[in-house]
Amino acid sequence: MLCVLLAASVGSVSAVAAGEVPSQAALAALGANVFNDASLSASGKMSCATCHDPKFAHAQNNALSVQSGGANLDVPGFRSVPSLRYLNINMPFFFANDGTPTGGFNRDGRANTLVEQASRPFLAAHEMANGDAAAVVDKLSRASYAEEFRGLFGADVFERVDDAFLAARYAVGVYEATAPEFRPFSSKFDLFMQGKIRLSAQELRGFARFNSQTKGGCAGCHPSTRAPNGDPPLFTDYTYDNLGVPRNPQILATADPDYFDLGLCGPDRIDLVARRDLCGTFKVPTLRNVATRKVIFHNGYFNSLREAIQFYVQRDTNPDKWYPLDAAGAVVKFNDVPALLARNVNTSEVPYNRPLGGTPALSELEIDDVVAFLGTLTDGYDAATDTADPAHDLANP
Repeated sequence: MLCVLLAASVGSVSAVAAGEVPSQAALAALGANVFNDASLSASGKMSCATCHDPKFAHAQNNALSVQSGGANLDVPGFRSVPSLRYLNINMPFFFANDGTPTGGFNRDGRANTLVEQASRPFLAAHEMANGDAAAVVDKLSRASYAEEFRGLFGADVFERVDDAFLAARYAVGVYEATAPEFRPFSSKFDLFMQGKIRLSAQELRGFARFNSQTKGGCAGCHPSTRAPNGDPPLFTDYTYDNLGVPRNPQILATADPDYFDLGLCGPDRIDLVARRDLCGTFKVPTLRNVATRKVIFHNGYFNSLREAIQFYVQRDTNPDKWYPLDAAGAVVKFNDVPALLARNVNTSEVPYNRPLGGTPALSELEIDDVVAFLGTLTDGYDAATDTADPAHDLANP
């Protein structure tokens, strides 16, 4: 589906070279060059791979809540960096028959294809910070692969700014959609599903608690079973949820008490601002490679997977552990959404349905089990050492 959408997005650009559509391999090779080219940024030091490091499962390689960009790499962002792995199986944003928002790219689903998604990194002031498409194309025209670009899209392509900018994003989209390193399915869990290895006793316990509707309840949003066509599970249902993640003071924008990142209803996404019932909801990510993440959740609040799971199961039983207190000593729960929108936070599903002071859905030992299971979702598994490293899946490690 995605490749069809990519082809539709490129329009006339894909047929400018001798009336023929460039081969997928040639486009992917060009896309890899663009993806890794730091010279395309205002600083000359930031590429797509800077924030989406292939050695870290195409996610960030540091523990900063948000990354900084701009001409001097000193303009902070607003959200943590999501992994790009397995996005080739994503779909355009839509509302399901029951009204559930589903699919889309970016944490708020505002882009419908990888081609569309690629615009923001090139232009955003806190990322590569090119003022406009013309600035990007000027840099492309001077890149080491400029002749390759002309060969695929026409000798005069750089004179046609909109076409050239679209072509660059199209090539990146083809690269992300087709390169094996973006979808290796090389984890311990994949080998387990193929019947080639066994999981440890702790990993199996964690798997059971992950799936249990009375324990972790994780599989409700992160399905662990094969897709209807037999493909391995991606551990996401492509929907959106509001988890009430604590406000992160490490994000500079939060110094303004009136600033709130409300996901589907803004500030970045503007077509759903009237849907107040969706405010504070963010896309459910794949859990593949989650154990390698340096930061967790859309605002990068947590730096530890174990702590993030503790938050899931103790958010409502022990809110004082996660949220600040007001002047009267009361817990300010769900402090990263406006008070009137706190009703949107998920409080009905397992494990969020436990009462204040009650017993969390998972004990500390059970949390350890779930963490062990999630570690089996890391790409680049080596059975000889029982270790995994996403860098092993790169074409040229």
